[in-house]
Amino acid sequence: MISQRDLAALRAEWSSGQDVIEKDYVLGWLLSGIAENAELANTWVFKGGTCLRKCYYETYRFSEDLDFTIIEGGPEEPAHLLRIFEDVVAWVREASGIELVVDDRSFKRTRNRRGRATTLGKVAYRGPNANPSMPKVKLDLTSDELLVAPGVLRPIGHPYRDVLPQARVLSYSIAELFGEKLRALAERCRPRDLYDVVHLHRHPDLIGRADPVRHALERKCEHTGIEVPSADTIRSSPFRAEIEEEWENMLGHQLPRPLVPFSAFWSALDEVFGWLEGSSPTTQLPRASVGQVSTWEAPQGIASWHQKFPLELLRYAGANRLKVEIDYRAAQGRQGPRVVEPYSLRRTADGLLVLFVVNDHGQLRSYRVDHIAGIRPTVSTFTPRFRVEF
Repeated sequence: MISQRDLAALRAEWSSGQDVIEKDYVLGWLLSGIAENAELANTWVFKGGTCLRKCYYETYRFSEDLDFTIIEGGPEEPAHLLRIFEDVVAWVREASGIELVVDDRSFKRTRNRRGRATTLGKVAYRGPNANPSMPKVKLDLTSDELLVAPGVLRPIGHPYRDVLPQARVLSYSIAELFGEKLRALAERCRPRDLYDVVHLHRHPDLIGRADPVRHALERKCEHTGIEVPSADTIRSSPFRAEIEEEWENMLGHQLPRPLVPFSAFWSALDEVFGWLEGSSPTTQLPRASVGQVSTWEAPQGIASWHQKFPLELLRYAGANRLKVEIDYRAAQGRQGPRVVEPYSLRRTADGLLVLFVVNDHGQLRSYRVDHIAGIRPTVSTFTPRFRVEF
């Protein structure tokens, strides 16, 4: 198990709460324990926002629960789950040192909005923070869900100094994950669904892949008996006022500061549905490039950089199209702060870390990271001129 000192260092690097990072750490180990268990590994299919961030793309949104669709015949009754999870928590404790606790109150049956039975779980934990009032990880389990395509084995992202013994988990495909997020946005119009949908759409891997996403969305809407959504139907949702009011409350503790403006994500729905419906296909922007730089690329997931400033905060800003004020101490030429559009990190042939930006004069520039004295993300957004690679 990592130490409390490790968590404190990551809090400074990632600009997130120490308790939030601890829960993310525990989520990874619990997910590994589920993937290791013979009764769960092939019958529980991982999905939702935590799946998106842990198994596909960095969203910088620290999720708080684990969602699974249960394949027919998979365990979902509380008594059965308690027995299984006694084995899971024992495995996690032996492999990591994390104390997980389940008892006869950990799992309960409830009903979803369609009146179908589902299971909710809560697993208490004591991790590096050694909090006396043990926090809990939530589990949301349902067999009342249509799987459009078979699950795929995906690596579990774990940006910590220990190693997960079981580092792959059965998960939704990215197209199915996107389709289900779109349906959830249409049904509930929650801030986290809007945030994840826009993040997914912005990822270059999904260019040219609207058809399987649309197919998944149509099948899932048919399964739940709702109309296939459009940008207009989501904008006319009765939850419209609520999603804006809850933007800060629901995302404020899951994302670094400053929180991305609600208006920037709400207005992006036109681009999302233009791409989905084929009326406005997304095109691949060119990569930012100045001079000779190696082919090294920054890790997709959040990482520890050990720089003078929180580099992940800069990557968060770029991924969310936020301009950043950078205090740059160049060896020659212009000194001091300037507001830039961040695009990518590369490493030169001689090992220097370089940040590609468009500066406040509209010029493409590369800045040596070791010459950056500090950063301050703003709430001013930008429209990318180059591919954003964060």
